[in-house]
Amino acid sequence: MPQIDWSHLHSFVAVAEHGSLSAAARAHHSSQPTLSRHIALLEQSLGARLFSRTKTGVTLTEKGRALLVHAGEMADAAARLSILSDGGDGAMAGAVRITASQIVATYLLPEVLTELHLLYPEVEIELVASDDTNNLLRREADIAVRMYRPTQGDVIAKHIGNLDMGAYASHDYIARRGAPQGFEDILDHDLVGYDRNTMIIDGMAAIGLQADRASFKFRSDDQVVCWQMVRAGFGVGFNQNVIAQADADLVCVSGPDPVGQLPVWLAAHSELRQTPRIRKVYDELGRMLGKKLSPV
Repeated sequence: MPQIDWSHLHSFVAVAEHGSLSAAARAHHSSQPTLSRHIALLEQSLGARLFSRTKTGVTLTEKGRALLVHAGEMADAAARLSILSDGGDGAMAGAVRITASQIVATYLLPEVLTELHLLYPEVEIELVASDDTNNLLRREADIAVRMYRPTQGDVIAKHIGNLDMGAYASHDYIARRGAPQGFEDILDHDLVGYDRNTMIIDGMAAIGLQADRASFKFRSDDQVVCWQMVRAGFGVGFNQNVIAQADADLVCVSGPDPVGQLPVWLAAHSELRQTPRIRKVYDELGRMLGKKLSPV
């Protein structure tokens, strides 16, 4: 039986779960060369190829899939030990890692996290601005802000409110194209939307508007990029009212009522929630964010 370095297995699990070296490196504060070297050494030690390289990332081989079952169990056990050891200290000092979507991390959290810092200056805040589902069980994040209810085992989640949505356009766009006469006329305008993500299409279908990917004259799955295109005057786009209404360059073109709502959930590992600084940040984050949301 070959001797296997745990750090190599840890890197293997990270790459397998994230689907690429670059994504795993970002999530684990590592580097692609380090992860690649660990994978190569692990493959050499086992005498088997674990990944097949593709243009977009990597896929597991049959041997890799078999190894992931056992390596994943080891990673879960290691994370549980880390969580238990972290809970014994009652001090507020230390890092708290939060993950949220790019749009929330960019426009909603800076003010909230600044207020949090003023209350607890000894807490170090780390923010992962990502729309990917970070694994709370593996300590990739301590707290997650999500627009859906997390379903991972051993994760507690609290619905802290809803974000009202609207359609917006810049003054320049309206001067050039005019405003929609009603929300049902929005499909006749230059729409800004997502590329592969179907959230906007699904939301429009829920209120009786049939759209598809071709309905958007500009497409990107980066929410911040889409919003900047709306601000630049490219076309009509969608965002949370609390963000859009703070921008004097934009006009709501969907009327006074929300065109939809996004639920906001706060989540943390059930055991990590008992760590004093995590518990306090979790509670304060829910309170502070809740002031910006519509009630449940």
